[in-house]
Amino acid sequence: MAAMAALQSSFTSLNLSSNSFLGQRFFSPSLHLPAVKSTDPPSSVVARLKRWERKECKPNSLPVLHKMHVKVGDTVKVIAGNDKGKIGEVTRVIKHNSRIVVKDINLKTKHVKSKEEGEQGQIIRIEAPLHSSNVMLYSKEQDVVSRVGHKTLENGKRVRYLVKTGEIIDSAENWKKAVKEKEQSTEVAAAS
Repeated sequence: MAAMAALQSSFTSLNLSSNSFLGQRFFSPSLHLPAVKSTDPPSSVVARLKRWERKECKPNSLPVLHKMHVKVGDTVKVIAGNDKGKIGEVTRVIKHNSRIVVKDINLKTKHVKSKEEGEQGQIIRIEAPLHSSNVMLYSKEQDVVSRVGHKTLENGKRVRYLVKTGEIIDSAENWKKAVKEKEQSTEVAAAS
């Protein structure tokens, strides 16, 4: 009891004025620090996607999406890498790192563990992504690769076309056909 009374008296004797150290704020408005101006332009933030792959982000933490010259359903020819010269159709586009997946091209071996007891593991071949700069758009009719150009039609619609042949890529029929084929392939995969 005596210890408690001594403690209370010591607290009352403490003077917590605005001039004392304990009564001051950590950052006083009267203290002015010199403004530091950065000469470097604001840089983008890099977020961690996977251990071996970095995902570049904007300052608001949304990923930076790169414009690409290919879309899903386009026929392309590989111009660099192990599969150089092969022709295939784009099945998937990954915009944050400018990569695409082409059907039956850039096949990699993957070892899959068994999921249930008694089931055996497998060695399967999957289509790995390749960089979009390693492919060029391909014309099946004229058997030629070409860069892509953009033009506006008479009705005001903006379309892509092959520079060498003048063939329009972005027609509504081609897009509908690509979507139907993708739906059919997912239905077949779900059925099996």
